[in-house]
Amino acid sequence: MKQISERLYNGIIKENPTFVLTLGMCPTLAVTTSAMNGLGMGLTTCAVLALSNLFISLLRKVIPDKVRIPAFIVIVASFVTMVQLLLEAYLPALNQSLGIYIPLIVVNCIILGRAESYAYHNPPIPSLFDGLGMGLGFTGALTILGIFREFIGSGTFFGNRVFPEEYGVTIFVLAPGAFFVLAALVAVQNYIKAKMEAKGKDTSKIGSGCGMNCMGCPEAKGCSKAEKKAEPEEKAEEKPEIITEAESKAKAEEKAEVKAENKKSEEPKPEVNEEAKAEPVEEAKDESEAESKEDTKEEKKPSSSNSQSINKKKNKGKRRK
Repeated sequence: MKQISERLYNGIIKENPTFVLTLGMCPTLAVTTSAMNGLGMGLTTCAVLALSNLFISLLRKVIPDKVRIPAFIVIVASFVTMVQLLLEAYLPALNQSLGIYIPLIVVNCIILGRAESYAYHNPPIPSLFDGLGMGLGFTGALTILGIFREFIGSGTFFGNRVFPEEYGVTIFVLAPGAFFVLAALVAVQNYIKAKMEAKGKDTSKIGSGCGMNCMGCPEAKGCSKAEKKAEPEEKAEEKPEIITEAESKAKAEEKAEVKAENKKSEEPKPEVNEEAKAEPVEEAKDESEAESKEDTKEEKKPSSSNSQSINKKKNKGKRRK
């Protein structure tokens, strides 16, 4: 449920196709002469976008990567044909007012962009709601543009007269009026965003529109998404080292030696009784004490050579007397 609401919020607010990403400008500027035309074009595109996202996601494992764009166009064209036939049957006036822009939905960059960037890489249910979110965002933008152009240019609101036609500004019904109204609405959105930023509110969720096209993005240097995208590319560029058989054998022997040493160190040492440890220590102390006593006795006793020399001197003294 959280992912579904996130997909809807993403298409309506965060990455609105018209006001944020500025995609699909051809029908946006040409069809929104009235609110009804904008609403009809938006709902038609929304239906095609949701259904094409769903079927492309279902067939993503079957469609070959090399021919995915032609496959996307065939799927989208099938749904556009179905929608056009339904409009001809049940809403002929709307079909006539929209004219050639209904078949041109096939090559609408919003539909092909969502199919390539999201539906081809994600499960069916999130892809369906991603298409609904983008379609509803596009419908809302076209309806708002149509309301302003119809009201200011013709003085009507969904076909109902509000003020006399003489007081209307005709240029807003013509092609330049679409640029004026779109520019004014985008300026209002940027003004509100700037006010929110001045108050310290987080506006990063509005107007991101990042399609991960880092090659042509001027802000790619300080972008965290660009850094994350560059990490796998750098890893892919690293070439594996060439290892010979002798080196691999030597490394295997070193690992075996290290494992053997670790096993030896981990083996439990045999327990030694404290009494057995104490006995040799006491015996060593007794031996050292006995040796020290003998040394002192030897020092006290004069050597035999010294005693003989003393006796000889005494005998010589007696003879002289």
